[in-house]
Amino acid sequence: MPRVAVDDNERMNLRVKPEVKARLVRAAALRHTDLTDFVTRTALREAEAVIAEAEQVKLSERDSLLVLDLLENPPVPNARLRAAIAALPSGKA
Repeated sequence: MPRVAVDDNERMNLRVKPEVKARLVRAAALRHTDLTDFVTRTALREAEAVIAEAEQVKLSERDSLLVLDLLENPPVPNARLRAAIAALPSGKA
C-alpha cells in the first residue's frame, strides 16, 4: 500500500536524495531561513503560478476584441445549438 504524502496533522513527508537536500539546505541558509520555510515558500510560489496559469485565459488584443464583439452581437442560434438547448433538462421536478 502506498504511503500517504500528507497526513492529518499538517505534516508532509518527502524523500529526496542527499545531494538534493544539501542544495536545499544551502539555499535556505543563503536566504537566512530554515529548510521548512524555504521549501514551503518556494513550493507555494510555484503552486500559485501553476494555478494562475490554469485558471486564466490570455487573449491577444484581436481575440479580446472578437470576444467583446460576440458578447455584444451574438450570432443567431443555429440548428445544432437549438437542439442542444432543447436537450437540456428543464429544471422542473
